[in-house]
Parts: sequence; structure tokens; C-alpha cells
Amino acid sequence: MWQDPIVAETRALRDEYARQFNYNSNEIFKDLMEKQAAHPERVVAFSPRKPTVSTVTAQQDTPADIRASCG
Repeated sequence: MWQDPIVAETRALRDEYARQFNYNSNEIFKDLMEKQAAHPERVVAFSPRKPTVSTVTAQQDTPADIRASCG
């Protein structure tokens, strides 16, 4: 089976990083949060989108309109 070298490298790096914390997800999360706090300029935050109000309304044809358009 063919392996993508980029995917293989990414998985190896992920494994190496997780191994530093004995694969403990809580410790990995703690480390990531510390790195994020140390460099707040690298964190992207998107403000919530404002809801838009549509002014277009659908017009429903009545059976009489349908008969009239048929000829």
C-alpha cells in the first residue's frame, strides 16, 4: 500500500510529541495551553458573525395562478 511521505512525517512528529508526555492527553493539553499563553499573538480569534436578516419573501402560487399560467 502506498504511503504519503508528508502524512508519515506528520504522524511521526505527532507520536514523538505525545511520547514526551507518556501519551497523557491532559498533559499534552496543558502544554499546548502554556504555549498558547506564552505567545498570544499567534492565536487567531474570530469574532462571532452577526446574523443577517433576509428581506426576500417567497410567493406561493395558488391553484388558480397555476391554471392561468398553463394556458
